[in-house]
Amino acid sequence: MSANLKYLSLGILVFQTTSLVLTMRYSRTLKEEGPRYLSSTAVVIAELLKILACVLLVYRDSKCNLRTLNRVLHDEILNKPMETLKLAIPSGIYTLQNNLLYVALSNLDAATYQWPSDSQATAAKEHSAGSQFVGLIAVLIACFSSGFAGVYFEKILKETKQSVWIRNIQLGFFGSIFGLMGVYIYDGEQLSKNGFFQGYNKLTWIVVVLQCLFLRSRPCNSSYFPIWL
Repeated sequence: MSANLKYLSLGILVFQTTSLVLTMRYSRTLKEEGPRYLSSTAVVIAELLKILACVLLVYRDSKCNLRTLNRVLHDEILNKPMETLKLAIPSGIYTLQNNLLYVALSNLDAATYQWPSDSQATAAKEHSAGSQFVGLIAVLIACFSSGFAGVYFEKILKETKQSVWIRNIQLGFFGSIFGLMGVYIYDGEQLSKNGFFQGYNKLTWIVVVLQCLFLRSRPCNSSYFPIWL
């Protein structure tokens, strides 16, 4: 039974990861009227939804008692500021990684989605090569940073007895702050013109929800795992 659960978990994880990458890629290359959604805002929304999901899971573990939930959150987060601050480092790296994933999927294999005329072929090829280089660099940085953040997070999990849900709430808290900083630093001008939810559609929300369904777990097994397992 345990082996079957492991294979089922692996199958769901593979399907979910593939779905996330494909839908994210499609959402970043789909041409529609109006401005395209800001990937930096999608990262922030996903972090906020992760916090909400983890709070609900802690609420379930607290036997659906609001007082117990309030006490757990107060004791494990507010009363342990130094333990909470430890999550700022991996959270910042994970936020960077999530943004780089959007950059990579927005640039890799760009030539496939371009149909230039003969007079534009040379310029399009040069632009495509440059875009793929940017995407490749984004992937490499994301891989190296993810490895460091994973080892650091694993170390924290082994040193403390706090649940994974509490740790993900702490990660989400700092991730939201870092993400908002990125929104206003890099996309502040577009944000002021068209708003936070510019370009959002059903596909965008599917991408955000798929991101939310992954919570960071023990990196020695997997950097993420489906939220319901």
